[in-house]
Amino acid sequence: MDLGHPVRLGVRLELDADPAHLVERARLAERLGLDLVAVREPTSSRAPDGQAPGVTRAVAPRLGAGPGEPASSTEEQRAPLDTWTVLSWVASSTESVTLLALGLDLGLRPAPVLGRAAASLDRLSDGRLEIGLGTPDEEGLLAEAVEAVRGILEAGGPEPLDLDGEHLVLRGAQRGPAPAHEIPLWLDLPAAPEESRNPARAEGRTEPGRVELVGTHADGVVLRQDTRRVASLDRAARAAGRAPDEVQRLLELTAQAPGSPEELAEELTRLALEDGVSTFLLPDSVELQLFAEQVVPRVRARVAAARERSGVVVGVPVPARVRVRRRPGIDYDAVPAGVPAVEPGAARFAELRNTYLRGGDPGLVLVPRSTEELAAALAFAREQEVPLGVRSGGHGVSGRSTNAGGVVVDLSRFDSIQVLDPATRLVRVGAGARWAQVAAALAPHELAITSGDSGGVGVGGLATAGGIGWYARKHGLTIDRVRAVDVVLADGTALRASPSEHPELFWGMRGAGGNLAVATSFDIEAHAGGPLGFAQLVLDASHVARFLERWGEAVETASRDVTSFLLMGRPRPGEPPVAQVMVAVDSPNPETVIAHLEPFARIAPLLDQAVRIAPYRGIIVPPSGPHRGEGEPVSRSSLVAHMSGPVARAAEQVVTSGAAFFFQVRAVGGAVSDVPAEATAYAHRGARFSLIGIGASRAQLDPVWDELHAHAEGLYLSFETDPRPERLHDAFPRATLARLRAVKERYDPGNLFRDNFPVVR
Repeated sequence: MDLGHPVRLGVRLELDADPAHLVERARLAERLGLDLVAVREPTSSRAPDGQAPGVTRAVAPRLGAGPGEPASSTEEQRAPLDTWTVLSWVASSTESVTLLALGLDLGLRPAPVLGRAAASLDRLSDGRLEIGLGTPDEEGLLAEAVEAVRGILEAGGPEPLDLDGEHLVLRGAQRGPAPAHEIPLWLDLPAAPEESRNPARAEGRTEPGRVELVGTHADGVVLRQDTRRVASLDRAARAAGRAPDEVQRLLELTAQAPGSPEELAEELTRLALEDGVSTFLLPDSVELQLFAEQVVPRVRARVAAARERSGVVVGVPVPARVRVRRRPGIDYDAVPAGVPAVEPGAARFAELRNTYLRGGDPGLVLVPRSTEELAAALAFAREQEVPLGVRSGGHGVSGRSTNAGGVVVDLSRFDSIQVLDPATRLVRVGAGARWAQVAAALAPHELAITSGDSGGVGVGGLATAGGIGWYARKHGLTIDRVRAVDVVLADGTALRASPSEHPELFWGMRGAGGNLAVATSFDIEAHAGGPLGFAQLVLDASHVARFLERWGEAVETASRDVTSFLLMGRPRPGEPPVAQVMVAVDSPNPETVIAHLEPFARIAPLLDQAVRIAPYRGIIVPPSGPHRGEGEPVSRSSLVAHMSGPVARAAEQVVTSGAAFFFQVRAVGGAVSDVPAEATAYAHRGARFSLIGIGASRAQLDPVWDELHAHAEGLYLSFETDPRPERLHDAFPRATLARLRAVKERYDPGNLFRDNFPVVR
């Protein structure tokens, strides 16, 4: 029966061919619109008739060899190229075609090593890899190898990976890296004894163990002679609690059996509709262009027409091993077709569940690649009775870019960066890009965009909330340089907001964008971004309050070329508090940099220092590795006009109490204060300092922070987790909140974007 899997047609490259030929054939297959390029691991053995194992005689076109193709039967025998090396080379030489490695030798490539190599190549090829394991005689070994490979690919599973098998024993094997997509795992269903010589005599003689193994464990089966055993394969899948359509079917073709292109197209169509075969591999010896032009379109059109008549839904079902981890409240079967979805239990889930600072456990992560897919994802989210989080980069101090049991829309694919007009310094940046990428892309143009203090932060979250970075005092907040923003509304409408288009939405997107719409890209006016001085000073902060006051004075008396951040942690028992002071000086001149640093170095005894002249991209660096935060830290924020005595003494209590394991002060003021309060939804333009504290519990942090916050004039909403209602009015003054509510009512009346400060009345 037709299983509804997408029909795919591709070519299998022969590893004894010339290397240049292999790459050219792969590129040709991609240009011709074929779906995949495969290689099969060579084996030392040969089938009884001399035919290489894994080659079918079931159907094949009479298409002949293409011009310039090698006639391998007359060539001198030589050792074949290495399978994985060839596949890696083909991956680097192509862009979109799927890469398939069949019959991988578990003797040459132990399962844990294979899993790690597969994940790596899948990431490097942007999720284009599929793998098939070889066929050892021992079914138990193959079953344990499948478990080991999948265990390595499940990067977020319990650490370490232990396997107590009869054939494979793993102790403390490191999982990961996570692949770019869920890598399908294919297993061969080899010919039974004597079947290749006399198929009639071998009917039903394939080992039952192998059929059961494929039906239980495989994502796909490679049929190596014919399709007569699909019924027994279906029974094995059902016996294992799986539906037959969970196992895709691939058939390898030869160029030896007679048949015209029309006859071949008819046969392949029959195999797809009657036997559920969805992937067909042509040998490298045939003329690909003829196949692509005369066979492929006919097969695709005929299968599509038959499916339309019969109402067959096209797609590959989620494996049972993933479905068992689904969460209540989410209609997984209604996920829009074509929108990449990652569920708990999938290999990629480990990299998408958490943020940099906190652990998350969403029930579903959607990763749209276009505004159309984003609109479909939001339409789906509107129908679910679970939280919705929208994520650009994933630092997410406030915790709003992940959740527990809800839906997360991940914008990481919206990561393009374009310099639209070098003369006006206008740059278009995707919401899913990270600031390290932006800095690197703009560096050749000697441009920069003021952002946060970490290159791992996503553009979208920062450019809709504020953006307090190393250029803040000279060039303002990130939102102050946004000239237009492209968004998708809660109802799926895509529009552009600017001073002349939807001006009220444009106003609200700069400071409260997370409440209103999903930004997909920003037009931003960059500024000059040459080398600048950057210092990291470690100073004795034994007298915390006095230290903070003196640092604040140094900031306020410095020129606007200078922006400084201050960081303190819990004091170590028996040791005086220390402070790390970072200072950015927008100048490449060493003498100028040193002159600006001296007031900071004289605040208190200097314990350590590191000063350098560096490009902006060398300062905005991301944390290494994926975001794997744990726990649920609480975060508090306060914006203050000055680091005055009362503020400094209250901050000292936060530090010395140990309630905050992270305490930071960022300089604002300068160009930030030049912008009128009513110009953006970020209205606290009089504040010269942004304070943030992160702790383990509200019970510890809130009492001491409330004392500090009594001196504040507002807060920075991206750093605030306090759910008490008064925080809303701290984030948005009365007039700002009234205007924001009107914008919210117009553009998100259903309050889809509610996992933010509750601005609805």
